[in-house]
Amino acid sequence: MEGTVTSRLAKRLKRLRQERQWSLDQLSERSSVSRATLSRLENGEVSPTTEALAKLCSAYGLTLSRLLLMVEEEFPPLVRKQDQSIWEDSKAGFTRRVVSPPAGPLAAEVVACELKAGVRIAYESPPVAGLEHHLYLTEGRLSIAVDGQTHELSTGDCLRYQLYGASEFRTPADSPAKYLLVMV
Repeated sequence: MEGTVTSRLAKRLKRLRQERQWSLDQLSERSSVSRATLSRLENGEVSPTTEALAKLCSAYGLTLSRLLLMVEEEFPPLVRKQDQSIWEDSKAGFTRRVVSPPAGPLAAEVVACELKAGVRIAYESPPVAGLEHHLYLTEGRLSIAVDGQTHELSTGDCLRYQLYGASEFRTPADSPAKYLLVMV
């Protein structure tokens, strides 16, 4: 069974639990999947049902598609600029380029962002609580509020944090900002 989707999924599920330092009993409580089933899943003895995967994804704060991407064997090592997806909110003054998208066993995602001068963007909550961010400001100035604490960044500064609550990004009226955001 080595190398099959089931075995790769089993290894990834075990690693997800270990990364959070949860016991099988703790995961069972969080997911409503029995401890015995979790053990058999992590050991690759059985293939997970859709229902079990949905419960585990909910416990881990992942979408099913993201979990399945994590177990893919192949991913393109080179992502050319013309193949990087760009999303622009011209009304808000925000441009986002996915430089390195999530893929297979790779945990990090790299996004290049640009904010026009005088922009304020606020988020009530993260898509996944506890997501690790490393924000490197390549140009300009940027004020970032994370979970109620504000940080003033200048070109070359790096802010590292895990996001659990609200966040806000502001540029001064006279200065746009460009930054790289690494999410793990």
